[in-house]
Amino acid sequence: MGTDFYVHETAVVDAGASIGSGTRIWHFCHIMPGAVLGPECNIGQNCFIANGVTLGRNVKVQNNVSIYEGVDCADDVFIGPSVVFTNVLNPRSAVNRKDQYRKTHIGTGASIGANATIICGHNIGSYAFIGAGAVVAHDVPAYALVVGNPAKQIGWMSTYGERLVFDEQGTAVCTESGERYSLINNEVIRVEQ
Repeated sequence: MGTDFYVHETAVVDAGASIGSGTRIWHFCHIMPGAVLGPECNIGQNCFIANGVTLGRNVKVQNNVSIYEGVDCADDVFIGPSVVFTNVLNPRSAVNRKDQYRKTHIGTGASIGANATIICGHNIGSYAFIGAGAVVAHDVPAYALVVGNPAKQIGWMSTYGERLVFDEQGTAVCTESGERYSLINNEVIRVEQ
C-alpha cells in the first residue's frame, strides 16, 4: 500500500487493503483487508468497505454507507448518503450464509440517490440513475431512471445526469452537454459525434 492517498486519523485501513493514488478516506471509516479502492476515490465519513469490494476510479461514497462483500463498482460511480447494499437474500443471525453471497455490479457513471436500497444479485447499468429512497430488486438497464419502492423505471438519463426526452424517431439530446442518444428496442445508445 502506497502513501499517496489521505486517511483521516480516526479511520481504520486494515493491512492488505489496496488504496489508489489520490483517494481520500474520511472520519470513522473502516476499510477491510481485501478491499480494493481505485485512484481518486472519496469515501465520506462513517463508511464501511468489506473484503472483496472493488471500487473503480473516481468513485464517490457519501456519508454512512456500508458496502458489503460481493459489490463491485466501475469508474465514476456516485453512491449517495446512507445507501444500503445487501449481499444475502435471506439473512438469519443463526445461519451462516457466507457461501451464498450474491454479486452486485454498479456500472460506469451510475448514480445511486440517498437512502436507496440495492438488493443483492443485480446489475445496475452504466449511467443509470437510482432515485433517492428507491428499493432496487431487479437489474437496471444502462441510462435508466428508476424511482420508488419497488423501483420502477420512469425514464432515461444522459451521461451528465439530465433527463432524456426521446422524439418519435427515438432520438434525444442532452440539454446540458448536447450529446445525442438513440432509443432502439428499449436500449439507449449514445451517438458518437
